[in-house]
Amino acid sequence: MDRDKAIEEIEGSCRIIALEMMKLTPKAKFLENEEIAGEVMKASYELTIQLEIIKKKLIQLKGRDDSGEL
Repeated sequence: MDRDKAIEEIEGSCRIIALEMMKLTPKAKFLENEEIAGEVMKASYELTIQLEIIKKKLIQLKGRDDSGEL
């Protein structure tokens, strides 16, 4: 697998995870336990931040020119 293919597949995985997170988060309020719902929301938020970090790093990698030419 080359770098471009790896980036493409990681981005695809990130999209799937983001879509699943959008489904998960609103359901926390129906857990009928405020403490646990809060923890689920906090963990969901932290996972989203980490996902955005991955996506940002991939954007940086795609923008990097590996050639030595000016």
